[in-house]
Amino acid sequence: MNYDWLKKELSPKVLVEAIKLLGTKEIHGTEHNPVILGWAKELGLESTYKTDEIPWCGLFVAICVKRAEFVPVTSPLWARAWSGFGTQQSIAMLGDVLVFSREGGGHVGLYVGQDDTCYHVLGGNQGDQVKVSRIQMNRCISIRRCNWKVKQPDNVRVIKLSSVGDVSKNEA
Repeated sequence: MNYDWLKKELSPKVLVEAIKLLGTKEIHGTEHNPVILGWAKELGLESTYKTDEIPWCGLFVAICVKRAEFVPVTSPLWARAWSGFGTQQSIAMLGDVLVFSREGGGHVGLYVGQDDTCYHVLGGNQGDQVKVSRIQMNRCISIRRCNWKVKQPDNVRVIKLSSVGDVSKNEA
């Protein structure tokens, strides 16, 4: 599926920041992507996060949230910790933080749309890169929205998309 339309979205800012990072990839082996390690340094996590082999979906969301001038959760590397971010929502909309269950832990990313059975999620560590993946809705355990400083951006809305593409089974 083509997600180029995302580049034209002007807000919410957390999503704008995330779009800038599309295509960032983990490096397998003894080398590590200096961009991903730089996110850890920017967040003050460089003593904990030393290799891009460590799951980095929470790190990705944290850098997007910080650059959008919001405060990340305590322990942002733990995907399920994002269940305490912002305000709880019952309906996912553009830019919301979605937390998922998965075998062996959790996963976190940003809502860009949905089809009948899956959320389309912009996240890090999805196939070892920043990209949009389809993740089954029934795996979502929390929908969180930024605490807007002035008002919610006008384009925060439900986005209906076609169910094209593989469904992610495990983002580890």
